[in-house]
Amino acid sequence: MTPDHPAPPRPTQNTAWRFETTSGSDQNSLPEVFASVQVPQARASWLRRLLAFMGPGYMVSVGYMDPGNWATDLQGGAQFGYTLLAVILLSNFMAVLLQSLSARLGIATGRDLAQACRDHFPPAVNIVLWLACELAITACDLAEVIGTAVALQLLFGLPLVMGAVISVLDAFIVLILMNRGFRYLEAFVIGLLSIIALCFVAQVVAAHPPIAAVLAGFMPRAAIVTNSQMLYIAIGIIGATVMPHNLYLHSSIVQTRAFSRTEAGRRDAIRWATWDSTIALMLALFINAAILIVAAAAFHTSGHQDVAEIEDAYRLLSPILGLGIASTLFAVALLAAGTNSTVTGTLAGQIIMEGFLHLHMPPWARRLLTRGLAIAPVVVVTALYGDQGVGRLLMFSQVILSMQLPFAVIPLVIFVSDRGKMGPFVISRPVTLLSWVVTAVILALNFKLLFDTLS
Repeated sequence: MTPDHPAPPRPTQNTAWRFETTSGSDQNSLPEVFASVQVPQARASWLRRLLAFMGPGYMVSVGYMDPGNWATDLQGGAQFGYTLLAVILLSNFMAVLLQSLSARLGIATGRDLAQACRDHFPPAVNIVLWLACELAITACDLAEVIGTAVALQLLFGLPLVMGAVISVLDAFIVLILMNRGFRYLEAFVIGLLSIIALCFVAQVVAAHPPIAAVLAGFMPRAAIVTNSQMLYIAIGIIGATVMPHNLYLHSSIVQTRAFSRTEAGRRDAIRWATWDSTIALMLALFINAAILIVAAAAFHTSGHQDVAEIEDAYRLLSPILGLGIASTLFAVALLAAGTNSTVTGTLAGQIIMEGFLHLHMPPWARRLLTRGLAIAPVVVVTALYGDQGVGRLLMFSQVILSMQLPFAVIPLVIFVSDRGKMGPFVISRPVTLLSWVVTAVILALNFKLLFDTLS
């Protein structure tokens, strides 16, 4: 199927979606790219089919390595060496599960998570959910603005305010790539992810951490729970595991594939989409683990265990590692991470607005509105408190994201475990139980992190 001959609209289920009010092709999520990416026939090789479905998972993985995650990884490695690698591994398993549920929802029902909420909850509840999601998008964008501004300051000496303003240019990048086709946008994101990975490969090699200690770090230890300081950072790592907007994003962009909208076609698409997101999140695991490993190797044994800020890590990396380009690679990776995150944030904002309100806004206007809301706090805080205030602002953005997480995770698990909505694609009881356990753990840790931060 091609954009000129779009896939048939999603199936309707009369009793399952209590507040469904629309019908027809206008239901399609991201209609301008819906079913626009061709996939080979079932008789094609598994590699060709996997490559056709690869892309959405990598766009989702961006949220797991955005600038908001870097501080906790740096702090964990500097203070406690390799011990918290086990927490990064556990959080990644949680992410794999929840993102697979998000992809399943989008493919099985033809709805993204925002549309599913609109069709299930009464209008008053949807307004609350939409406002919460918009707040989460703004908070996430705030972290991306700060990360991009800090990277530009480290690389080129630009003031933070100027870097924040320059970051608005990503709106035009998204527009240009979307106009050329969704595959171009995916290629751009994957290209930046490759840059991040290569930068950290070089830094890990330069740090030459002891392999035995690294492998031991992936084994859980009781000290993670008994040491209050270690537990606090561990909670921060897990708390940053799932970005609320990622669940909305993934349920939408998996529908860009022109798979057969039959039961067999959807089952096949779910399988490949799950492989795509799982492989991509392994890359996110590597990036987060690499940040912690570099911090542990460079700072933990060199008398710099108090390193927690990105700027401090940048300043110390080259002298400690003995590699002149190490600090530059660190800043380049940060800039790539910030830029990538803004691309996915743009799409998530569009999906949330269209899904909850059925309100269409030109992508450039949506991007500029979201970015303007994120730039304003950076400018004001920098003017009032200087560059030091930006770090506290970044922490505040993560607190806001923690508060919004229930508004995405709970509806997702409710929907995918409902046979009336999912039909033959409903998740099994063991997976349902596991999903609720993961949800409870993430939410409990997020609320504890919120309480500890505000108290």
